[in-house]
Amino acid sequence: MKLIVGLGNPGPEYTDTRHNVGFVVLDRLARRWAPGEVARSKFRGVVIDARIDQERVLLLKPVTYMNRSGESVSEAVRFYKLDPEESVLVIVDEVALECGMIRLRPGGSAGGHNGLGDIEQKLGTDQYARLRIGIDAPGRIPGKDYVLGRFRPEQIEALEPALEDATEAAATWATRGCTEAMNRFNRRQSSSNDREDSHV
Repeated sequence: MKLIVGLGNPGPEYTDTRHNVGFVVLDRLARRWAPGEVARSKFRGVVIDARIDQERVLLLKPVTYMNRSGESVSEAVRFYKLDPEESVLVIVDEVALECGMIRLRPGGSAGGHNGLGDIEQKLGTDQYARLRIGIDAPGRIPGKDYVLGRFRPEQIEALEPALEDATEAAATWATRGCTEAMNRFNRRQSSSNDREDSHV
């Protein structure tokens, strides 16, 4: 079984904020691959059982708030005895990528992202796949205010194809592996701000 996790913050005040793009992609995966499935409360989150082609996939949205995401993810990993390196994908926002860009990696630094950092701490490893969705750099806006704000109209236009690509990339990761998904969906960054250091 594979575990796909979309990170975000629960509650209507956070709906459609930049920090919640992981939730958005997870919802798209659920609509496409688990139509009619009822969401359940489990692992300090909301889970939906899906089938992507013949692969059994658990879709998980932690409701612990972003900086405690590892509590939810680690419970699911322990329960199903998963190998994070082989079976876990986490979908997150990324200020070091332009809006409209996505980047899949098989492991590596949390890059200052509190959600990834907590998952790494709770799992005891940084070797799990992560799919980053660009939301642009905050510029002069404080980082926390920026990621908890909503997208500008021009960002929404750029973001839509990235969300579609991210949905397809996650499904490809689950069925064909990380390398093929990276080869198909990673895009060359057009500016010099493609880096791993990111935000609060």
